[in-house]
Order: sequence, then C-alpha cells, then structure tokens
Amino acid sequence: MNSSWLLIFILMSSLVPGLLIFFLREESHGLRTALNLGGAGLKLILVGYLLLGVQRGDVYELRAVLLPGVELVLAADSLSLLFATLSSLLWFVTTIYAVGYLEGSPNRSRFFGFFSLCVSATVGIAFSGNLITFLIFYEILTLATWPLVVHRGTAQSLRAGRIYLAYTLAGGALLLAAMVWLALLAGSGDFKPGGYLMGLEQEFPTQLKLIFAMLVAGFGVKAALVPLHSWLPRAMVAPAPVSALLHAVAVVKAGAFGIVRVVDDVYGLTLVLELGLDLPLMALAVITIVYGSVRALFADDIKRRLAFSTVSQVSYIVLGVALAGPLGAVGGLVHLVHQGLMKITLFFCAGNFAETLHIHKVSELKGVGRRMPLTMLAFTLGALGMIGAPPLAGFISKWYLGLGALQMEQHWVLAALVVSSLLNAAYFLPPVIRGWFGRREEPWHDEHMKHHRFETHWMLLGPTLFVAAVAVAAGVLAGMPYSPLDWVSLIVEREYAPTGGGL
Repeated sequence: MNSSWLLIFILMSSLVPGLLIFFLREESHGLRTALNLGGAGLKLILVGYLLLGVQRGDVYELRAVLLPGVELVLAADSLSLLFATLSSLLWFVTTIYAVGYLEGSPNRSRFFGFFSLCVSATVGIAFSGNLITFLIFYEILTLATWPLVVHRGTAQSLRAGRIYLAYTLAGGALLLAAMVWLALLAGSGDFKPGGYLMGLEQEFPTQLKLIFAMLVAGFGVKAALVPLHSWLPRAMVAPAPVSALLHAVAVVKAGAFGIVRVVDDVYGLTLVLELGLDLPLMALAVITIVYGSVRALFADDIKRRLAFSTVSQVSYIVLGVALAGPLGAVGGLVHLVHQGLMKITLFFCAGNFAETLHIHKVSELKGVGRRMPLTMLAFTLGALGMIGAPPLAGFISKWYLGLGALQMEQHWVLAALVVSSLLNAAYFLPPVIRGWFGRREEPWHDEHMKHHRFETHWMLLGPTLFVAAVAVAAGVLAGMPYSPLDWVSLIVEREYAPTGGGL
C-alpha cells in the first residue's frame, strides 16, 4: 500500500477551493480565480504523480465502512487514471476558459463553487472501487451539475434543468435498485478485471440479464443512449463552459465509464458473452451512433448539432467494450479521451462565436473564418477529427473499432462505422465550408475589436487553441510513449488480457 491518502488529497484539491468559493463576494475576482486555478493546477500535479506510480505498479487503495458489509472504496488502476487524467487536464483548461467567458456575469461565486464540486465528483467516479462508491459520486455529480445547467435562470434553462433532473435521478434510482438486487445475489464485490460474478450464471441467468439491463439503462441516461438521450440537447441552454463540462469532461463520460466498469469489472467479458449480452449492447450502441448522426444533420443551432454529435460519438466507447475483443476495447477506450479533446475544442469554438459575434447557428457562419481565423481553424481540426480524417485522433479510434469488428467477425458493425463516418462528414463539413468560403454581405459589428488585440478574449482563444493542438497531437503522435493510445494499450495488456476475457 503506497500513499493511499493521495486519493483523498486529489479529491480535496477541488472540493476545498469549491466550498471556499461559495462564501466569496462577487467582486472578489482575483481570489476566486486564484482558488479556481490553484485547485485545478494542484489536482493536475497530483494526478500526474499518481499516474507515474500506477505505471510502476504501485497500489493505491483506501477503504471505509459505510454500513455492515458495505464499504466505500477508492482505488487507482490504469483504467481509472485514464478518466481521471482526462478530467483533470480538461478541467484546468475549462476553468481558464470559464473565467474569461463569465467575466462580468452575475453569480460567479455560485457558478465556480458548483463547478469545483463537479470535478470532485467526477474524479471520485474515476477512483471508485465498487458500485456503491460509484453511485455515491454519480449522484453527487447529478446534484452539482444541475445548478450549472440552470445558471442563467431563464424559463428555458429552468425547464432544461427539470428535464435533466428527471432523467438523471430516475437513472440513479434504477441503478440503486439494480445494485441492491446484485448485492443480494453476489454481495458487494470490488471492481475486478474479469468481473466477480462468474459461477452465478448457472443459478441466476435471467436475474443477471435483467440486472445488466437495469445497470446499462441507469448509466445509459448520462451516456445519452437512445432513447434516454433527450435531456442532453435541451441542456445546451447552459453557458458554453457547462456544455463543455457535460459533453467532454464529466457527465456523459461518467455514464459511458460506468458501462465500461459494468461490462469489464462487474460481469466480465466471459460472463457477458455466455449470457448473450454483447449483441444487444452492440446493437444499442450502433442505433445510438446512427440516430445521433442523423439528428445532428438537421440541426441548425451549432450547440444543438454538437449535442446530437455527442449522442452519437460517446456510443463509440460503449461499442468498443461491447465488441468484447482487444482491438475493439482499444478503440472504445481511446475514444473516451479522443472524443473529449475534440468535443471540448468544438464547444469552445461555439462559445467564441457566440460571445464575440453572437453567432449561434450554422447558417450564420458565412465568412467567419476571415474574422476569426484561429477559432475557425480550431473548429475545422475538431470537425475533421470527428469525421475520422487521418491522421487525427478520431481516425485512430475508428481504425481500432473497425479492426475490432473484423476481429470479432461483426462485419455489420464495420458497415455501421462507415455509414456513421459519412454522416459525420455530412453535418460537419457544411459549417467548415461555410465558415471559410461563405461570403458575408454586411460587415461584422462587434465591440470586441475596439478593446482587444486578438480575435476574441485571450482567455477564450488560448484554451481553444491549446485543446485543438492536444487533439491533433493525440492522433499524429499516437505511437509515442504516454500518448492516449499508448496508455490504453497498457490498460488492455495489464488489466484485461490476463483474464482471458479477450480484452
């Protein structure tokens, strides 16, 4: 056991600043920014140290008894570090972006207080060592995110917040029921590569299938699986940093990560295959991928188009684990990182367009590349990555998913990936072409150019260019040590291949 309290320090690095921020006056801009960036920076450093330790093979685990027979378990493995590192890095960048985005806005202390609680819950989800710990942080994330969704206080945002709560709390209740039922059959086991339910399939096959369906549905709400996705496009009324939070860092990723844990570390691939659960999960992922792409095709609002893109893209992660093979697993898990990098780039760009030029629709993007060339360049790179253009990050994900489909002889999945990529091109290329080659008849009228050297506020432009560059590097340098692909290969080799489950 090595420095297990490091896990607590990582959680506290955002929780404590968040609680302090709630008590700050609105005019305490400097102190609030220092607490925000200090907490985010400290978390990134601590997670980096933990990353090196886990790579060496060090063990980090902390246990506390909640109830007789029920433990709160925090543990770090290579899979949890994948999610925690992504969250910590993107949260640091999003914090900078949010400080610039909300400059002069009301209720900033409330916003950043809940913002910090969200990252604490997300990292808690990453380090959860069993289902009950996962559920606790999962529900904290729901409650901490709701005030961000309704932050603007408009009738539209309040309605979106009610829908968000209705979906996510119902999903949480379903998860709780499934976990209690599973505990009655098998006790409260810790997450373990290969699962901990083997041997029960002969005695409780129907019950295990029903519990699996309940768990996937419960996590599928946040993962925006069809038909549980409707809350996500409506939540786009929230500010751009919250949209980035929902899509790239926390909420939808928490749902997808939960499904990965259920398939790999609760049931295990051997049991999933024996119970015949892989094909239904695969079909659900493919339906969601195609449906989200089709809906994105007809959305003129930029953030709504990106929201339906998320519905589609996050299901690549679910598809990867459902394929039940090592190559598919690599594609799905690396897409957890790649999608986050590309999608946060696109949402930052959408926020820049909205804040600088009040552009909210694809049809309004005509010629914007001449006025905001750097933002439009970042948007183009993010869009091409989502389409899967080589050598960008999205291509790496889709390449391994395609190989995984061939490896498991699921040729229909390969066909679905091709169709999805064509649909990606159909809804991402028009805004790119319109932005670079469209002609705007009227001049741009914005106050920004009178006060700033850059095309938009530097705290909006800097993070946008940084995440775009990282997204490009994740694809171009995929074969390098410490790349997302390299770390995912370590996960597959260390955590899943020894189990004989195919990962």
